[in-house]
Amino acid sequence: MALQVLLVEDDTVLADGLMRALQAQGMAVTLAGDGLAADGLLQGASPDVAVLDIGLPGIDGFEVVRRLRARGGATPVLLLTARDAVEDRVRGLETGADDYLVKPFATAELIARIRALARRNAPRPAVLGLGRLSLDNTTRRARVGERSLELSVREWGVLEYLLQHAGRVVSKQQIIDAILPWGEDLTQNAVEVYVSRLRLKLDGAGVAIRTIRGFGYLLEAGA
Repeated sequence: MALQVLLVEDDTVLADGLMRALQAQGMAVTLAGDGLAADGLLQGASPDVAVLDIGLPGIDGFEVVRRLRARGGATPVLLLTARDAVEDRVRGLETGADDYLVKPFATAELIARIRALARRNAPRPAVLGLGRLSLDNTTRRARVGERSLELSVREWGVLEYLLQHAGRVVSKQQIIDAILPWGEDLTQNAVEVYVSRLRLKLDGAGVAIRTIRGFGYLLEAGA
């Protein structure tokens, strides 16, 4: 199923270019040119991701997000802006936005961020498992057989992503994009540290995290 994206941008030339680029990636795009139109659309539908310019006619992007969250809407929101002030980024976060992109930006980065937000918001199975390892998203407990596994928040995120993609190679950047909340940073070296810690903790779990040099990691059943 195509990714459903609401694009809200009052610059018609930029909006048309972005819409074409997203559609070329197989996304279904609904376009709005002002904040009031965006607010109305978000009241009647729940796209996979909403991309909002901050400087909109009618009501600005901050107010669109505030109203969405006040209604209990969980649609991931990516804000676009020409402003790069720290206070604007903080305001976006406090209002309820999930990510932030400063103009001018590369279209490829916008597409990558949209996909990352959609992945984070995708429904998660209640329990993930492989070998003797299990992660319960309902209770937030990890176990190896009958043994409880103590994991930090970041370790949980890395392991959960690897389990979701067991049997497939995932890159360090894919892991970073999947587990980071808005506004935080994580280096690829840090991912290596978390994987190293997980390997020690998964002793006896009947799984292995293999390094595929030049590509990333592969979680598979094995000693």
